[in-house]
Amino acid sequence: MAEAAASSVESRASWRAAWITLGILSISFGAPLLIVVGMKPMQEALGIERAVVALAGALIWVGTGAGGILMGWLADRIGLRTTVAIGACMIAGGLALSSTGSIWALYVGQGLMVGFLGGGGVYPPLLVYVSRWFDRRRGTAIALISSGQYVAGVAWPALFERGISTVGWQFVMLGYAAVVLAVILPAVVFLRPPPAAPAPPRHAATAGAGGRRRVAGMHPNVVQALLCVAGFFCCIPMSVPSAHLVAFCSDIGINPTRSAVMLSVMLAAAFLARQAWGALADRIGGLRTILAGSACQAVAISLFLTTEDEAGLFAISAAFGLGFAGIIPSYSVAIRDLFPSSEASWRMPLTLFTAMSGMAFGSWFAGMLYDHFAYYAPAFGLGVAFNLANLAIIGFLVFRTGGLKHRPVWPVAA
Repeated sequence: MAEAAASSVESRASWRAAWITLGILSISFGAPLLIVVGMKPMQEALGIERAVVALAGALIWVGTGAGGILMGWLADRIGLRTTVAIGACMIAGGLALSSTGSIWALYVGQGLMVGFLGGGGVYPPLLVYVSRWFDRRRGTAIALISSGQYVAGVAWPALFERGISTVGWQFVMLGYAAVVLAVILPAVVFLRPPPAAPAPPRHAATAGAGGRRRVAGMHPNVVQALLCVAGFFCCIPMSVPSAHLVAFCSDIGINPTRSAVMLSVMLAAAFLARQAWGALADRIGGLRTILAGSACQAVAISLFLTTEDEAGLFAISAAFGLGFAGIIPSYSVAIRDLFPSSEASWRMPLTLFTAMSGMAFGSWFAGMLYDHFAYYAPAFGLGVAFNLANLAIIGFLVFRTGGLKHRPVWPVAA
């Protein structure tokens, strides 16, 4: 045990890197919330269907995931600081372009600039970066920095709603673009290079015929594909309340300000729970934490079908936040459990891309179902179905990797 601690890459600098990253992500993740909070006012101002605005928000998630593959590769070549600085400038530029009010500007600004070049240049590269600073408490660290999404969710929706109701969504977008530049660009200077990873032991993975490395008794890329499909499925139910909660509450007569507060309550619960999920991932591994979180999410999203009472929805929103909080960071922990550090720069962004594509599909499809049925029950029902499919895939991988007893295929020191 003492030998493992001595060879650990973790230090005080690791936690400084994590806290700086959390600060950056708490700002960058505010940009997608502008669509969530402003969905109904934007729909009314532009005279378009809700699915059109929902698609703009969905493109952010697709863009962030797809851009992460490119920008993660770029970060290894031009440096993380430069990549994150480019991402911040693109987020600000995308918000400014979107504020012009045309549909094409909204799609290009949100999908290409805020998502692909912006979020893709900030979140996935920083996730890989922090994972390389930790080996013993990687799950806790990844959970901490991923909580930037929820810090943003607590801090910004009520302010956005007040600003939109006072000066309009276009001015709020321009103002937040200035905030992104003013905070993220100076913070980038404090990002130091991570320590070199120790060489993995030769017994780190099981070998099949011909010495080829196997994961859970399968080709590594088969396991990667299953994780990607599972991530897509689990993020569809995750996206429905995340993207449509404010609009859903407004539709059933809840005050818009209280609707925005409900979103903040959901994300605040997620922030608090994410730290516990991260600690759990350090104890039982990423896959088993995904399984537990997905089961909780399935129960919570099904409860949205049971009531339209305001107090009940506040409770369900908090429960949903508690359930889904640990799922996405645990995919990153699972990748590091199952594969070596040298493959993290493409496996982690690829997994994020498919997960965020699920967020995008769920957000857009929920809007389309609303336009067709004029209420959200079909969208919540669809979320339950996809959540059950996710549980089946993750349950299979848990079974193939030793059942409920955690046994990393690739040691945490790798």
